[in-house]
Amino acid sequence: MKHLPNLLTLGNLFFGCMAIVYIMNSQHFLPDFQGGEQYWVYDMEQAHIGSLFILLAAVCDLLDGATARALKVFSPIGKDLDSLADIVTFGVAPSMILYKMLWATCMTDMNAFDTSMLAMAPAFLIACFAALRLAKFNITSDQQSTSFSGMPTPAVGLFVACLPLLSWYNPYKLGTYLQNRWLLYTLIALLCWLMVSGIRFIKLMPAKWNMKYAWPQVLLLVLGAAAAPVLKIAVLPLLFVLYILFSIIYKEPAAATA
Repeated sequence: MKHLPNLLTLGNLFFGCMAIVYIMNSQHFLPDFQGGEQYWVYDMEQAHIGSLFILLAAVCDLLDGATARALKVFSPIGKDLDSLADIVTFGVAPSMILYKMLWATCMTDMNAFDTSMLAMAPAFLIACFAALRLAKFNITSDQQSTSFSGMPTPAVGLFVACLPLLSWYNPYKLGTYLQNRWLLYTLIALLCWLMVSGIRFIKLMPAKWNMKYAWPQVLLLVLGAAAAPVLKIAVLPLLFVLYILFSIIYKEPAAATA
């Protein structure tokens, strides 16, 4: 049983790798009706399946810590292994999603096949800042017992993972807006800044389960459950925005930091 937390962490890494496979593997032929040739073009068809693997990885990431605490099993290996898995699942895989989305926007240009690969390069800033965020956490984890300094990488990864779902199901035409390259660049810049910002972000597991300490988590759950039947998949970006908002306005009770 003492190896169960590490096995869950490896499950996180495994699902992250599977996500990358599905994100990068979707492709189809785009015919050139004038020249009679066909070209391989990547699309979002399988990226939404990769998003589901990121969700499964997030479940493993949540359970490995809870299992370690329940079994009272802690080790430097487990801590480092968790960060290594997170950089793949919540850093590299989301970067691949944004790479694919930027590629899709470039394919709508008239000179699509002359597009420089540098146009998609900003997508990998997510992986770079996720690595920086995780390294910072590893040396300051004792100062982040009740909240996070900067947005945690799983939150960023899950938000990016919801983008292919929005593109695929296109609720309220949100997927149409995601076909704008400059909007994607703005999202990348915002997410990178949030990861290394000094904003204190709440943990999904509060210090104590009462309204004095846990009202942001309870409110997120209630609002999400209430809005889901109406917004459907569009509830995911709403929860992300609410998470940022509640983290900014939430003040830890003195007893929680004692």
